[in-house]
Amino acid sequence: MIIKIFRMRELILNILQQEKHISGENLGKRLNISRTAVWKHINELRRRGYKIESSPRSGYSFIKNTSLLLPEEISPGLQTSVMGKHIKYYREISSTQDIAARMAHEGAAEGTIVIAETQSKGRGRMGRQWVSPFEGGIYLSLILRPKLLPSQIMQIPLIAGLALARAITHILPLQPAIKWPNDITIGRKKVAGILTEMSSEIDGVNYIILGVGINVNTPATLLAEQTAGIGTSFIGECGKYTSRVRLVQSFLNEFELIYQKYLDSGFGSIRKDWQVYDTTIGARVRVKSGNRNIEGRAIDIDDNGFLLVKTDKGSINRIINGDVFIIDPAGLN
Repeated sequence: MIIKIFRMRELILNILQQEKHISGENLGKRLNISRTAVWKHINELRRRGYKIESSPRSGYSFIKNTSLLLPEEISPGLQTSVMGKHIKYYREISSTQDIAARMAHEGAAEGTIVIAETQSKGRGRMGRQWVSPFEGGIYLSLILRPKLLPSQIMQIPLIAGLALARAITHILPLQPAIKWPNDITIGRKKVAGILTEMSSEIDGVNYIILGVGINVNTPATLLAEQTAGIGTSFIGECGKYTSRVRLVQSFLNEFELIYQKYLDSGFGSIRKDWQVYDTTIGARVRVKSGNRNIEGRAIDIDDNGFLLVKTDKGSINRIINGDVFIIDPAGLN
């Protein structure tokens, strides 16, 4: 029933966007619904931010799109067969990760996304808060069901980082970079983060919840205090608003292509593409991993996507998880 309502609303919106003027009676006849049903759908579209005028003579006139991340806005621009085919939308939510995890546990299909305009308890890696002002950024979680071993989970944020970096270059005059394991940066300032949480058994992954948080139109004053000076947003870098809908569409389109290539041919098939955007390999880094503090040069990532750091004493440390701070991008000091 919900899908039918959404589809009808999407059809009405498409007609309104194509026609200069159309009466409620003609809309009803074309869609085989009553004028009252048309009126209800129009009011719901208005409530969602679309500007639609009406007059007794000319009927309904479409004036302006909404700026919200509504399914009917995102779906038409998707070129995917799996990703984003089912979109669960919220104006406000505690955490998209929590809702997506519940849906995955209940059997939601791969490619289902949960997206919100704001989160009251948005989080990043290691339980850190992700500040999520209303309409300021993109806060989405994507359900994945790959046939992987738990040890391969680190490859997923690397794949997602590549997809997001490519998506950014498609619609913005910026040069994004990837800092291992999950940060997207602009000029060494963090603009987006990627979070992976999973349900697994010893011999395989049941599902992965891939969380993506992006500071799109977030003013510097609304960024988290702990990111002052090291965090940024697209509006802060470009000085103009960016279409969040276009960015979501671009990310999902790119992610499906890369994800499928990865599933078909393994991590090695996208490794060189990832390295194009990487700023960690070759740099001198300091890593805080649990109770360990390691300093040295990041020399590579292994086949599972874990970072390899060579200390000044020559030992090579395999970093599975931790915070990486780049001390010297050239790795000379």
